[in-house]
Amino acid sequence: MRVMVLVKATAESETGGMPSTELLTAMGKFNESLVEAGVMQAGEGLHPSSKGKRIAFDGPGRRVIDGPFAATGELVAGFWIWQVKDMDEAVAWVKRCPNPMTGPSEIEIRPIFEAADFGEAMTPELQQMEQRMRDSTAGR
Repeated sequence: MRVMVLVKATAESETGGMPSTELLTAMGKFNESLVEAGVMQAGEGLHPSSKGKRIAFDGPGRRVIDGPFAATGELVAGFWIWQVKDMDEAVAWVKRCPNPMTGPSEIEIRPIFEAADFGEAMTPELQQMEQRMRDSTAGR
């Protein structure tokens, strides 16, 4: 199964403070172990929400909202995409992760939908379209 692992933002990460060399080193070693185990497919840190934008949808209307965004604990400061056998394996990897922040922090794990999860709505034609998209973006 594939999962998205979300590093939750903190008040400190939202100020744009950069991690220490020690934390970067620890995180680099952790990421190397994920890659060596064949788990990590992608992973990046994100700039604070003050540099972001949201697009609000209401029917055909679109509204752009400039950051920063409230509710810091609901924001994401970074992410990984992992291929694991089950949620227990994902939890075990997160427990090995260095604390991504200097103080209390949280990491959330969410399963990624696969084509089979959509049942009959995912027609063979849509499955082919999905596969063409995956093939064309692989390795980018």
